[in-house]
Amino acid sequence: MLSVMSRILLMIVAVFLPLLASAADSTEVKPLRPVTSAYMVDAGGARLVNTYLTPLKYSGWATAFNYERMQAMKFSPDNWVMQLRGGITLNRSVNPSGNATMWRLTGDFSWGMMHRWRLPYGITLAAGGSTGIDLGCLYNTRNGNNPVAVEAAWTVNLTGYAAWNCHVGRLPVTLRYQPVLPVTGVFFSPEYGELFYEISLGDDDGLAHAAWWGNYFRMENLVTADLHFGATSLRVGFRSNVISTKVNNITTRVINSSVVIGVAGEWLSLRPGKGVDPAARIISALY
Repeated sequence: MLSVMSRILLMIVAVFLPLLASAADSTEVKPLRPVTSAYMVDAGGARLVNTYLTPLKYSGWATAFNYERMQAMKFSPDNWVMQLRGGITLNRSVNPSGNATMWRLTGDFSWGMMHRWRLPYGITLAAGGSTGIDLGCLYNTRNGNNPVAVEAAWTVNLTGYAAWNCHVGRLPVTLRYQPVLPVTGVFFSPEYGELFYEISLGDDDGLAHAAWWGNYFRMENLVTADLHFGATSLRVGFRSNVISTKVNNITTRVINSSVVIGVAGEWLSLRPGKGVDPAARIISALY
């Protein structure tokens, strides 16, 4: 009789044990993935060359407003992070004689994913890719017949970052370096001397060009320090942006070097009436 009861108990355990394990998994606390947002203003110097408008080199100032959003991915938050970036840049420059002005207004938007590795001593490394769109125009006040040049490009980029969490005295600081390097894509360029009026009449052959490092080179370098004052951080840093294109006998050079200052912080989206589970892990996008 005892042997029969033992077999029945073993069968019950065998049936219900997977169900109990499944119930335990379903109640597992999901990690929290705060959004790291930053609003930045850039100010610095600029050098512009666009031989479609003029053979002269122009120099002046650059200013920009940039937004950045980073978050650990839902499917593998410890290993993958996404980044969304957008910005507007304004340049004003003058020719060597100081009697002509060239303006440049551009906007850019990109989205990417990076795999990251956490190393000892608070160091995080990440590498991945992104895709982005850049649109803008240049206006030369001295030109009467052909005063405007258009910039337009879609690119696939290599990107990544190196971050280090440290302290300056008692103040927590996050240092980061991030490059962005387009590898391929498509960009716009008219023929040398071709008027936009001619393009509007239907002369639109040869306007799109495959981008590679031989005719389209661009690199952005961003160095920042986030000074954590509670939930909000003061971001200071430096940004350089170099663009060089050469196609249809038209050469373009843009070099912007700017100081960066902004505000950053981490934000959590919670359902109304639902608080934060104290057992949940918090996985930051940067570290």
